[in-house]
Amino acid sequence: MGEMKFLDWYLKIAAVSATIGASMELFMIKTDDKVTVLESEKRAWESSSEAQAIREALNPWRAQDAKSGKTS
Repeated sequence: MGEMKFLDWYLKIAAVSATIGASMELFMIKTDDKVTVLESEKRAWESSSEAQAIREALNPWRAQDAKSGKTS
């Protein structure tokens, strides 16, 4: 009898969890195209010569890292 006492509580938790999960999935489906475009633009910029120059300029220790064999 004690197990049946909490059945409605477990059903409410399951319903709320399913609703939250479904809304997260819907959000991911709706924003997938936008994220894909942003990621491809980011990859294209990171492979540009401008981005490479910025990376080299922001790492003043690159020569010492290369000598010691360290990776960042």
